[in-house]
Amino acid sequence: MGHLTLNHFLVVSALLFGFGMLAVVTRRNAVAMLMGIELILNAANLNLVAFGRYVSGGITGQIFGLFVIVLAAAEAAVGLAIILAIYQMGRNIDASQATTLKQ
Repeated sequence: MGHLTLNHFLVVSALLFGFGMLAVVTRRNAVAMLMGIELILNAANLNLVAFGRYVSGGITGQIFGLFVIVLAAAEAAVGLAIILAIYQMGRNIDASQATTLKQ
């Protein structure tokens, strides 16, 4: 088994980003769209860590990656709260039918 290079990580990151974009563009379910956004954030996170490791050799990429994970957790919490509010109003989580949160 050979040594993993930066190109290996970039290919995996591109695949993650592609799958995330596919999920965001093709899904109408709000939870599935949030999962696609999480995949996109994970692709960016993988890029940060890989470039930090192979370019600078330090832990800078890992620190930025940690910040991305914290922001992704906050985004997921806020997004799920909005989805629950939409579901309570209309008993549907279809993103195309959610136009307002007013009661």
